Amino acid sequence: MDEHKSNRRAIVGLILILAGLFLIAINFNWIPWNWRGIFFSWQTLLIVIGLFFLASRDNRLAGYILIGVGAFFMIPRIWSIPFDWHRLFWPVLLLVLGLLIITRRWGTQRIPVEGSMDYIDDMAVFGGGDRLITSQNFKGGKMTAIFGGSKFDFRSANLAKGRNVIDMFFMFGGTKLIIPANWDVKIEISSILGGFSDKRRPRPDEIRDPSRELVIKGMAIFGGGEIVDI
Repeated sequence: MDEHKSNRRAIVGLILILAGLFLIAINFNWIPWNWRGIFFSWQTLLIVIGLFFLASRDNRLAGYILIGVGAFFMIPRIWSIPFDWHRLFWPVLLLVLGLLIITRRWGTQRIPVEGSMDYIDDMAVFGGGDRLITSQNFKGGKMTAIFGGSKFDFRSANLAKGRNVIDMFFMFGGTKLIIPANWDVKIEISSILGGFSDKRRPRPDEIRDPSRELVIKGMAIFGGGEIVDI
């Protein structure tokens, strides 16, 4: 059995066991009334969903974000804080976004050399644009869109052999990819109130090369994108 599937099943089982124990404790009045509203809240739901995402290798960032948001808004319900804690949400969010952008910029993935289109490294913040990709040996890259987005046209490009990955991060933004119908594309996007879809029309006469694959992975938060072929 796959290790990550086993981890997911273990976490789901543990969550169900804890929920059952909690309901038993409620029936015997072992839990104070003021704590019951905390356990049955949207903050707790975010934390539980985040724990489930942590069991997946490709969805851990989504898990950390959900747990962080849930914990942030749960803190004033547990402890008495002498100021309006919620006023810190947007400053903290900006700090987190800045750290995400820096870590993505300094990631281990190879960055394109000047003038090369084999790799792309695009960042759209409060803006964007259209780009035509003409590389005949395209190998992937990174795309980041925050309150903005770009459009990429790959109809004049060809994939390199093997597995080629585009790592994406969208927050209140997104992108549109124009990709030929005969490209083999796999979507591994984790979405939080967002999404990413392949809207290319299947054609019976198209033949896809299994030795060339484009994997689109990453996260979409209040944003997303789509793949079209025209």
